[in-house]
This record gives sequence, structure tokens and C-alpha cells, in this order.
Amino acid sequence: MSGGFVREGMKIYEFSTIGAFHVDHNEDAKVVEELAAQYLLIAVMDGCSSGKESHFASTLIAKVLRKIAKELSYRAFAEKQERELKAYQEEVIRRLFEDLKVLKDRLYLGMEELLSTLVLGLLDLNGQSAEIIAIGDGLVYCDGKAYEFEQGDKPDYLGYHLNEDFEEWFRTQTQRLSLEQFSDLSISTDGIFTFKHFDGGEYPSLSASDIIDGLLVDDQWQDYEMMLKKKVLELEREYGLSPSDDLAIIRIKC
Repeated sequence: MSGGFVREGMKIYEFSTIGAFHVDHNEDAKVVEELAAQYLLIAVMDGCSSGKESHFASTLIAKVLRKIAKELSYRAFAEKQERELKAYQEEVIRRLFEDLKVLKDRLYLGMEELLSTLVLGLLDLNGQSAEIIAIGDGLVYCDGKAYEFEQGDKPDYLGYHLNEDFEEWFRTQTQRLSLEQFSDLSISTDGIFTFKHFDGGEYPSLSASDIIDGLLVDDQWQDYEMMLKKKVLELEREYGLSPSDDLAIIRIKC
């Protein structure tokens, strides 16, 4: 699923790009998957640059989340029964935790190969509500209000905790949001805060908040599937601004 309408009256926009300070790989990843008839899973991941092959960690989490979403979607269809959003959220995180633990053992992965942030949203498309959890750094933007999760360049990655008891670890997670009746919801990795000038040219000034509002609030080009890409290209062309860090954004408009 990429861009376009999920259902009548709703659009999803996705975008990810490598940052100017990175050369080989985009260490961010993103996921948009239907979870059941009325539920949607969205997520953005940011691999730790000081980890080992950090693009692998974010990509692996993305692939596991897609698998989990498909499994839960098949189960909901077979059982003709859906669960509450918070219950889905806990089950998704639990399955991710367990699957990563198994993969760590089977692939002989070191902890440094599994370090990635995660902003995960479970959305009820009928009620336009969302349950969101941030593990590490990231940004949630809902109807013009920003919720920034910042851990001082020392994110508490999920990979640090795979040998712990899930129940105990999950109870300690405080970076959560319950959002009701949203009409414009975005999640982003912290690359959105890293737009800088690189070519030495003279351009009109633009504040950090203007950049974020332009990407996550402004409706220009909303009829284009690649709206976010067009906005990022405009920032570069008109203002000389590009993200220095990798960036992944998902924006949903109802």
C-alpha cells in the first residue's frame, strides 16, 4: 500500500529518503498495512547509526511488522471478530518482541545489529482514533499539535530489551498516545528536524516549525500520491534545504 485512497475520503502519503550525511544506505524504514477490516498499522523506524549495519535493523523490523499485520488480518477474517485497538497494539508489540528474539538467536545476531527506533500507530478508521507508541525518538503530529519524543541522542531501543520479560518491559513504556477523532495524523522519524543548507546559496529563511508545518499540516498537492516527495523537493529547490539525517514520514488525511 503506497499513497492513494485507503477508503473513500481518506488518503495516505508515504515518503522516505537518505540524508545528506549518509552515503551507502537509508537507515530509516516505514510500514503501512491493513490489520483488519477497519484497522490500519503504520510505523516508521530509524536504525542506529552507531550500530552495526543499522539499515538492516530498521528493515528487519519493517518486514516483521508486515508479517504480523498479515497474520492478524487473516485471523480477524477467519474468526469474524475484531478486538479493541489497545489489545491489538499490545499483541503487535508482543509478537514483534518475540519474533525479534527468535531471529536474534537463529541468525546469531548481536544486540548492535538490532538497534532501531520505532514509532508504531494502530488506527481505527471507522472511529478515526489511534493508539501510538514510540520506542526511542520520533515525532507524532495530529491536527496541528506536535508530540515529540526525544531521548537526548540515547534512544532506549527495543533491541536492548529482548532478553527481558515482555510483560515487565511493556508496563514501563510511557511514550504512548491515545488520539480521538483525528483528521490529519502524521508519524515521522527524527530526520524531520535535520533540514539544513548544503549548497552555500542564498535563499528565503524558513524556521524549523515552518518546515514541519509545510510537510505535516499544509494541504498543497494533497491530490497527488507523491505529495510529501513534492514538498521535500520544493524545500530543496526554493529554500536550499535538505535533511542531513535519513527521513521517513507517513501522513494520513481523513
